[in-house]
Amino acid sequence: MEVIRLGQLEIRFLQSGSETGGALDMFEFIVPPDAKVPVAHHHRDYDETIYGISGTLTWTLDGKRRDLGPGETLFIPRGAVHHFANPHAETAHSLAVLTPGLLGPGYFRDLAALILPGLPPDLARVREVMLRYGLVPVPG
Repeated sequence: MEVIRLGQLEIRFLQSGSETGGALDMFEFIVPPDAKVPVAHHHRDYDETIYGISGTLTWTLDGKRRDLGPGETLFIPRGAVHHFANPHAETAHSLAVLTPGLLGPGYFRDLAALILPGLPPDLARVREVMLRYGLVPVPG
């Protein structure tokens, strides 16, 4: 397991496409209350399924808001605009599975290198990294 800190978020990468013959990527992500999170986006080439482990995340999927708590799932088909936030008092812990496994931990490593404590991120560089890995930011 590889642990990657991305600002206030913690990513625990469990399986990558290189380990699963391209079948899937799997990672846990931990989101403290009111943490800064990625911008709304959609995926060009893969679907995502989220499973709530603890706490609650508020997801927006194609304009519809939904709280996702422990034991609940959310399927995000490729092309669907989505975003999450943790406006709740408790840290949220979720599992994400992406199919096929095209993202890999490199995306999170590359983003983490751009998110420096105390400095605003270079949004043009963040966008470039997102696009390189098949995430398309959506203006909000």
